[in-house]
Amino acid sequence: MTARQQEAGASSNNAAHWHGIDWAKCHREVRRLQARIVKATQEGRHGKVKALQWLLTHSYSGKALAVKRVTENRGKRTPGVDGTVWSTSDNKMQAVMSLKRRGYQPRPLRRIYIPKANGKKRPLGIPTMKDRAMQALYLLALEPVAETTADPNSYGFRTARSTADAIEHCFATLHRADRAKWVLEADIRSCFDEISHDWLIAHIPMDKAILRKWLKAGFVHEGTLHDTEAGTPQGGIISPTLANMALDGLQRVLYAKFSKYGLNPNKVNIVRYADDFIITGATQDVLANEVRPLVESFLAERGLTLSQDKTRTAHIDDGFDFLGMNIRKYGGKLLIKPSAASVKTFLRKVREILKSNPTLGHDDLIWLLNPTVYGWANYYRHVVSKQIFRKVNHEIWQALWRWACRRHPGKGTGWVRRKYFRTVGFRHWVFATETGRQRTNGKPELHMLYEVPYMPIRRHRQIKATANPFDPKWESYFEARLGAAMLDSIKGRSKLIHLWLKQDRCCPMCHQPITQTSGWSLYHLVRKVDGGSDGTSNLAMLHPDCHSIARFQGFLVAKPAPTRGF
Repeated sequence: MTARQQEAGASSNNAAHWHGIDWAKCHREVRRLQARIVKATQEGRHGKVKALQWLLTHSYSGKALAVKRVTENRGKRTPGVDGTVWSTSDNKMQAVMSLKRRGYQPRPLRRIYIPKANGKKRPLGIPTMKDRAMQALYLLALEPVAETTADPNSYGFRTARSTADAIEHCFATLHRADRAKWVLEADIRSCFDEISHDWLIAHIPMDKAILRKWLKAGFVHEGTLHDTEAGTPQGGIISPTLANMALDGLQRVLYAKFSKYGLNPNKVNIVRYADDFIITGATQDVLANEVRPLVESFLAERGLTLSQDKTRTAHIDDGFDFLGMNIRKYGGKLLIKPSAASVKTFLRKVREILKSNPTLGHDDLIWLLNPTVYGWANYYRHVVSKQIFRKVNHEIWQALWRWACRRHPGKGTGWVRRKYFRTVGFRHWVFATETGRQRTNGKPELHMLYEVPYMPIRRHRQIKATANPFDPKWESYFEARLGAAMLDSIKGRSKLIHLWLKQDRCCPMCHQPITQTSGWSLYHLVRKVDGGSDGTSNLAMLHPDCHSIARFQGFLVAKPAPTRGF
């Protein structure tokens, strides 16, 4: 280890095999460097930022975490143009050692097209596994800078921020009687495909040579290589951050013109989620004649333009759609509900699942539908959704009844009901089936389709605008937010809550927080086939990927958890 690495805390941490890597140490080392990058960025020491980024991108810990990310996310089995995936421990260790700047040349992207809601197709560029890992590595060094310099009212593709935060900010901006009455709904035309390469290379604070290679790598479609003259590919790990940084600064430009001495008489405010944003204004003329030209000028510098089809002005009493929500005032009261288009799209998806699986087993259909139904309801649980939830649930029941009757054209309705529907407490017509296990009261355990109306409606607590997840002073704030979200997700499951708190809210394997987003799996310290029980003393709550490692090499109960921090 060099003296320079010792000073930065970037020790080698080399391991002989993949499962022998000390992941807790990797996270600590990368986290420490990211915190130093944030501090240097806040102080305007750009040379120091560049030096720390170099240390991070050349550290063993950064490379190991980059490979871990691309081999554990949803695209881990999707190859690039070389057809290679890293599925074994040996592949992953070789990949860690291969992530070097010297001699690196990215391969072209594999271009595919995915359908959009309007019937058109969206181009998606899939890099090779090595290129994805290199992007993940350099993103570790770029993201702390992006978070420190980002617009406060930007919520898309950012750590610890979500659409719920953006919608809550819309409510805070529009709900009072003295707030803006007009809204500019803006959408950037083909944002990812048209961002200027020259602007990105000149303004993104990262290794310019590496960035230029990614942008100019080209793509392969139907066996033909095409050059890329603009844009950053959708499908690249670093692309959302690059697009966000290209749009950062729009809020400052607007406030510099319309906000003076703490006053904003034109009531101009912006809420942005990735390339979709709204801008409020006191009058339609202000938005059309002053705000929109300013936005178009800002975007033109980056090679972007507004979509003429999707950009329009709307009065708050007429309402508008944003991020799948309909935001509108009824008699002076602002209500945010699921948009009609979103409800229609969701129900169409449910009906397509039923139509494409006419012979699927009862229990298998429930397993197939539950993630879709629960995910949609969970997305809208922070807004005024109860009435729409009841309507949606009725539509789902009708679709299920038609599916069940088509399966048995020769049977009566009573027989169909007894076969597919159950009575649970005071709830009738519950689509469910017996699992074969018995409850403690002796009744059969049921596997039920999730019913949308039973999703509890809870107000979302908006994130603080200046909160930075890479800044040490905000660590306790984010721990409290993640803890509250986790407790909400396991509410009513006392065993899980006890186990999670007993482990100090962390995974005993990697010592990183277990959150609602990360997910978890229960691990039996003594296997049940060897006489182990289901009691909390024999259980550990692990991340899903840590669970796989624990099964492979065993789990040490007494493994000490290091002190978290920087």
